[in-house]
Amino acid sequence: MKRTKGFSWIFLIVLSFLLIVPSMTAFANGKVYEITIEDEVEKGLYQYLKRGFAEAEQNNAKAILLEIHTPGGFVDAATDIGKLMDETQLPIIAFINSKAHSAGAFIALHADQIYMSPNATMGAAAVIDSAGNAADEKANSAWLAQMASAAESSGRNPQYAIAMADKNIDLAEYRAPVGKLLTLTAEDAKEVGYSEGTASTIQEVMKMANLGDSEIVKVDPTFSEKLARIITNPVVVPILLSIASIGLVVELYSPGFGVPGIMGLTSLGLFFFGHTVAGFAGYETIIVFVVGLILLLAEFIVPGGIVGIIGGILILGSLLFSGASFVHMAYSIIIAMIVAVVGMVILMKFFGKRLHIFNRLILKDATKTEDGYVSNMNRIELIGKVGQSLTPLRPAGTILQDQERIDVVTEGSYIDAGKNVEIIKVEGSRIVVREKNEKGGEVK
Repeated sequence: MKRTKGFSWIFLIVLSFLLIVPSMTAFANGKVYEITIEDEVEKGLYQYLKRGFAEAEQNNAKAILLEIHTPGGFVDAATDIGKLMDETQLPIIAFINSKAHSAGAFIALHADQIYMSPNATMGAAAVIDSAGNAADEKANSAWLAQMASAAESSGRNPQYAIAMADKNIDLAEYRAPVGKLLTLTAEDAKEVGYSEGTASTIQEVMKMANLGDSEIVKVDPTFSEKLARIITNPVVVPILLSIASIGLVVELYSPGFGVPGIMGLTSLGLFFFGHTVAGFAGYETIIVFVVGLILLLAEFIVPGGIVGIIGGILILGSLLFSGASFVHMAYSIIIAMIVAVVGMVILMKFFGKRLHIFNRLILKDATKTEDGYVSNMNRIELIGKVGQSLTPLRPAGTILQDQERIDVVTEGSYIDAGKNVEIIKVEGSRIVVREKNEKGGEVK
């Protein structure tokens, strides 16, 4: 009986071991989701990261690994990404593979661990405006607070994060005296606690983070996300709107439907596609745009102008609310309008006579004299004829010539009534006379 009881205990221990070991192995071999942050930080990147983070959480990943090599980007996009990282329950590891400057440094500071390649750098995070100049005091102060908060959220000394964005802090020992922004090398970052270690490859990072046995699942951006990142770039938006404006204006005044219309509609389609994928525009903005376009086209049929004005307002409104930033979209629309006007002028001036599509834009008919059009009768047959002044010519007046009253002007001199005058010049309706003496000579 005791022997049977002993076997029972052995059986339970073995069974427990067999149940525990697979679960330990599964935990040790958990998945790490690798997401790449490259090129410019903008709103399109946020949607890609959001999808990657959601997939990692849904599949119970052990951690998220961000491979970073970016020169920076837009503050609002970086802020959204930082918030996304803070709200994620999974551990986040940042591997700066080349550089994490500006907005890239801000994103890296939100990670739980940071590793850098030997030649990588992090910093140079001053906020600038769209013209490339230093931002105003209000925007700069807010950004400095965000940089400090990002460092503190991961237990790092905020002094160095602030120095990355404020050149008034003296950190000469790290090549950042007053007047220069702080940029940390891999060695510097490890020394000040901004890096857990230096690694050349992702595999080395995994080992240093005690994730060497984990499976790496790379999250690649979809074609739609790649296209959306390009289309939503603040430089590309005004280009698309400019092409759309020129194409649609030319198409409206051209017979049939051709290349300009296709270019215009394609540009608008790309604009709304990219901004919809990026999460900026909804179907309601597209519907408003289509309604506005229909009303604008109806203006060619319905007189009055009100329909066209309403259509234009709806189109502008849909574009303004489709962008990542209301202000930036306003600038983009203004730029597109200017480019459209200048482009139309250039096209009509240099190519209007050659291109058939401008036939309805350019007035080609002319009222030429050779075709029988005259603004006034040019009575050149009167030249040399002599008449008599009926009124004083001061210098304009009336003469009588072959029983016909004719309005004339002198060369500038005064001629009294009842004097003989000779018609010396006819310029359209302007008939010039000169006084003659009784013997037929000119009066000097």
